[in-house]
Amino acid sequence: MTATVLFESRSVTVSDFRCAAVPGERPYAEHFGGYSLSYVRKGSFGCHHRGRFFELVTGALLVGHPGDEFMCTHDHVCGDECLSFSFDASVIDEIGGNRRAWQSGAMPPLPELMVLGELAQAVAARDQTLGLDEVGHLVASRFVATATGRPERPARPNLRDRRRAVESALWIDDNAERDIELADAAREAGVSAFHFLRLFAATIGVTPHQYLIRARLRRAARRLGDEDTPVTDIAYDVGFADLSNFTRTFTRAAGVSPLKFRKASRGERKIFQERLSRH
Repeated sequence: MTATVLFESRSVTVSDFRCAAVPGERPYAEHFGGYSLSYVRKGSFGCHHRGRFFELVTGALLVGHPGDEFMCTHDHVCGDECLSFSFDASVIDEIGGNRRAWQSGAMPPLPELMVLGELAQAVAARDQTLGLDEVGHLVASRFVATATGRPERPARPNLRDRRRAVESALWIDDNAERDIELADAAREAGVSAFHFLRLFAATIGVTPHQYLIRARLRRAARRLGDEDTPVTDIAYDVGFADLSNFTRTFTRAAGVSPLKFRKASRGERKIFQERLSRH
């Protein structure tokens, strides 16, 4: 088993686990170190937990509870890959619900959980892993709602919360070139990461990470129109880690590449006209 930490903060740690066990290999007992949800993105494995046995296939969740013993087996398939979210106990307290849900051992492939698992996988597959903290909180909240049958509690920000969200948006905009984690913005607002994510999204209409990316794109678009600075320099200056990620993100947003956007901003309107004519 190899483990690679992709993201780590005080409340959420995201790791990539890859197991190369073969059928018939002798299993051994392990213990969960804390609360966790591991999304099976490839392969399958069996798991003994609290006197029950689960077969986990692609799309399923392995559910971890602090101190619980478990034993994984590979009777059918060689190896598996999981994207695992580990949570601080404070996150579990904020989400609420019956803590016994975290002793359920596993969840089958359910659409409401699989879509978030694939969202996390898409974020993890990119060079920048910022945003995995947000997905982790969403996965935990959705898991509790699904396991307990209780709907996720809608955020109802009061005037003070809305002011915090707006001030946070302005702070993110002023610091968009930095790698701002959810915990950073929450600390600046003076609330927990889970509460901040909910009040920000409810007030602004997008998550903090989405707002951060859009702030970077806005800065990039302005500079592409006003300056002759090379596109690569602009990409790094506004906060993107590499040119390919910037080009892909900008093109998806603008419908044209950064170079074509620069040309269009300087009078070559035919670029956007051609794009419109294709729709």
